[in-house]
Amino acid sequence: MPQLSLHTPLGEITISEENGAIVSLDWGRGSDQEATPLLREARDQLNDYFDGKRVTFQLPLAPHGTAYQQRVWAALTRIPPGETRSYLDIAKELASAPRAVGQANGRNPIPILIPCHRVIAANGALGGFSGGDGPSTKRYLLEHEARALNRPYPARGTLL
Repeated sequence: MPQLSLHTPLGEITISEENGAIVSLDWGRGSDQEATPLLREARDQLNDYFDGKRVTFQLPLAPHGTAYQQRVWAALTRIPPGETRSYLDIAKELASAPRAVGQANGRNPIPILIPCHRVIAANGALGGFSGGDGPSTKRYLLEHEARALNRPYPARGTLL
């Protein structure tokens, strides 16, 4: 599977491609570097994101997961940049349970591109984050998007 790594303010990340779509974004450097046109485009868009030049991505994504996880991940892509939703908000949208949303959120194989960092607890607490340094990485991403959009942080609710 072709992979391409890039250095970010959060350390190195590696994006992977399968059948013409991005299937994962992992923390750390990948061992099989192959700069395909799609991976170069993903790298460029991620560099623009970290440079504050973009907050959305235009890339084909194909995360591997269950039908339920796919529904949760699709809901995450509808959260506008610079805003947050609670696990409960997503659960209500999907007629599901917050805990199930949290579990699917934690299994998101393409963080940042599928913005799982935009999901917080109903009481405004950050909650967990499976990538980078955990909640501090999540906070960085939320603050970064707010700065890029020239908005106050947070846009919705108060983070504890």
